[in-house]
Amino acid sequence: MNDNRTFRILIAGGGTAGWMAAALLARFLPPDYRVELVESAAIGTVGVGEATIPQIRHFNEALGIDEAEFLRETKGSFKLGIAFDGWRGEGHSYMHAFGPVGQSSGLIAFRHYWLRAKALGRAKDLAHYSLNEVAARNLRMPGRGGADLPYAYHFDASLYAAILRHYAETQGAVRTEGTIERVERDGETGDIAALVLDGDRRMEADFFIDCTGFRALLIEGAMEAGFDDWSNLLPCDRALAVPCASGGDFTPYTRAMARKAGWQWRIPLQHRIGNGYVFSSQFCSEDEAADTLLANLDGSPDGVPRLLSFTTGKRRQQWIGNCLALGLAAGFMEPLESTSIHLVQSALARFLQLLPAGRSTPSTIDHFNAQADFEWSRVRDFLVLHYWANGREGEPFWDAMRALGLPATLQSKIDQWRDTGHIHREHEELFTEVAWFQVLAGQGVLANHYNPLADAMAKQDLLDFLASQERQLEQAAAAMPHHADTLGRLMARPVKRNTAA
Repeated sequence: MNDNRTFRILIAGGGTAGWMAAALLARFLPPDYRVELVESAAIGTVGVGEATIPQIRHFNEALGIDEAEFLRETKGSFKLGIAFDGWRGEGHSYMHAFGPVGQSSGLIAFRHYWLRAKALGRAKDLAHYSLNEVAARNLRMPGRGGADLPYAYHFDASLYAAILRHYAETQGAVRTEGTIERVERDGETGDIAALVLDGDRRMEADFFIDCTGFRALLIEGAMEAGFDDWSNLLPCDRALAVPCASGGDFTPYTRAMARKAGWQWRIPLQHRIGNGYVFSSQFCSEDEAADTLLANLDGSPDGVPRLLSFTTGKRRQQWIGNCLALGLAAGFMEPLESTSIHLVQSALARFLQLLPAGRSTPSTIDHFNAQADFEWSRVRDFLVLHYWANGREGEPFWDAMRALGLPATLQSKIDQWRDTGHIHREHEELFTEVAWFQVLAGQGVLANHYNPLADAMAKQDLLDFLASQERQLEQAAAAMPHHADTLGRLMARPVKRNTAA
């Protein structure tokens, strides 16, 4: 900035999204920016999801948060992937595991060799060719200095927000307690001028970040962004959540278990298990959903299930004028693939690349919104694939899901896979070719052809190629310590204090 004036950024709302924004901005913005946050302790946060994807590690590392302290304070555990139980049919399970599946050879990806072996009747399930899945299914997790597996975390989201709040405040972010009563807009520009709090307190800023959750007080209430409703594609509109006492296996993976009208999550933490049932109210009553959830817990429930109602979709514009929406204010993507926290993280990364020093230009805002539209729509497609490709015949909800009219972007991906075995990652979409491969193959959507280059390998060489990989992964996983032991050793490590400026 050139006028030596402080540029004030005011974050409306706390929770995970608000405090992620406050922590990152307070850490990296130059001295002539001021970060403030207003929230009310009387307004609760949603905090449904307690599972993440590996990118969360980059966020924590950027802040200099020590992993041992983070896991200790959030009661966290490790996550190597997500097991989808019953989506193809009762008794069947596959995993969307982080990391590679199989080794490539020559010019083509592993999946073409696997498809050739499948056509020969000699390929095993992908579980045998993923180190993450072999380790996860055997409750293994490498310690420091062991195999380098991509991983994420399970943790208590409210405890994570508390860590971020402490971090942000030590970096200079200023918190104000208060309830937002109304939003004032500039009569000439249409930008937000100030937030008026209870007690007629008025907070001005140059830029505002809306983290007010589903209420979206700024981006929708004041700026009228509009909403793209995707409930025709993802019709689950309710979630019941309840923690329970620890029991069963301490899995280094999340479970997503198909139920009559949706799916149930299981997320193991150090002190409890997080559980929830995401369902469609068109096919299941809340009482029936609660009975199903409570009947499928590993331990005694801690209280009664808490209900969350939602509509899957996003704001048509997540940045308008001097207002950016994050978290639930930006939209809602059901937690099937643990993307909620990542969508906050990626939006913040884009915002920092386009950081305003004065009024934001239309071209800057349009660029941000175009990237957000692309990211959200491709995540949507990936979630829809899980539902559409189910094998639960004779159940009204799941039958309806198989009859969905698919978005053209998703239909193109499926057609290309079926026709040629090819999967392409478009631009910088979140989910990789390997992720799509695991879900397509895991739920029985098989390709009719593979790349002819796979035929260059002799049949016996192909079988040896697959068998060798399977043996190597089994041996590597067997050498790893158990998840609980790895976590315990990390918890006992002295904390490496953050020295970030």
